[in-house]
Amino acid sequence: MEQVWYTAAAWIGVALLASLISIRLGISVALVEIFLGFVAGNLGAYFGWGIFKPTPWINFLAGFASVVLTFLAGAEIEPEAFRRLWRPSLAIGAMSFLFPFLGCMAYAYYIGGWQPQSAQIAGIALSTTSMAVVYAVMVETGLNNTELGKLILTACFVTDLGTVLALGLIFAEYDRWLIVFVVVTVVALWRLPSICRWAFARWSGRVIEPEIKFIFLVLCILGALAVTARSEAVLPAYLFGMVIAGLFVQDKVMLHRMRAITFALLTPFFFIKAGTLVSLPALVAGFGILVALFWAKMITKIVGIWPLCRLFGLPLRESNYTTLLMATGLTFGSISALFGLTHGYVDQDQYSILVTGVIASAVVPTIIAQVWFQPREVNLGREYELEFIGSTEHFLHMPDE
Repeated sequence: MEQVWYTAAAWIGVALLASLISIRLGISVALVEIFLGFVAGNLGAYFGWGIFKPTPWINFLAGFASVVLTFLAGAEIEPEAFRRLWRPSLAIGAMSFLFPFLGCMAYAYYIGGWQPQSAQIAGIALSTTSMAVVYAVMVETGLNNTELGKLILTACFVTDLGTVLALGLIFAEYDRWLIVFVVVTVVALWRLPSICRWAFARWSGRVIEPEIKFIFLVLCILGALAVTARSEAVLPAYLFGMVIAGLFVQDKVMLHRMRAITFALLTPFFFIKAGTLVSLPALVAGFGILVALFWAKMITKIVGIWPLCRLFGLPLRESNYTTLLMATGLTFGSISALFGLTHGYVDQDQYSILVTGVIASAVVPTIIAQVWFQPREVNLGREYELEFIGSTEHFLHMPDE
């Protein structure tokens, strides 16, 4: 029991240090947590320290964190914005998933020589768009209040839905438990909005937060069924978040409380654990394929997204900006890579390459987009307007450069 407290102190200390560095440098705390986990894990392996080796209770907290994060990502989508922008959101989001998934999977299998399931994990992990990174950028720049920002966020939602579905369906065991899981999930998603609406109205406002405990209970039950069916617990969590997103639009206070619980206690264990499992020797040995997979993601994202942005009437600068932000990846990429390592679909060397590629895709496109392609209209205080003409959406009063 004594060792548990020392381990907890060490991990929470790293989480606190990551928060302070994040505040100081103004970058995502998840990136800092992964980096510090990487440093701590490799130093621990070199000096023989066992304090940064994931234990069963850390593994549970990290796994639950991934489920709650996925739920929150689904709950961030405004249903009204998605209904209004469904055509460009579906087109851009679907291609943002499909092109990198197929391209990175093909490279890992045919050129990298990875096994089929390892290549599938690579395709899934590198197909993602980071809702966490994009959402933070939208809020910081004020774009979340514009039509362009809402389009980017809803397209991210579609991309991540493709990632979650691929992870949940490709690696599922197609037996009676999968049928039970699908039936229960469909019924739950059908009834949960009305049940949650009743529960939130009856229970909200109390310091003991029974409505949040109810959400956690639903996530655990659906997650248990998913794992039993050899699927992934993040799949029903994402869908659950989607179907009750409208309730969170009306109750921002509870959403903020859930974020506080998640980011203060749960997510540090997930991201630090993800970093501890990255092996420095594996990165050095696999540097070539790491660079190749990173560029495979960037190129396929550009090929899949940029032409559609122009087709839907976005000016050149906004098309470049949207494409770069849609090329980011972090949370779901890390979840997918860790899923592959946990279930033996990728080894630690491959996992190290994938997580590092995911982190690079969170940093590089974001910096380029913010420095060179941030929409000028935001700085002028002008909002975007959309005009729907037939099946094509045209951005108004924004001439091409």
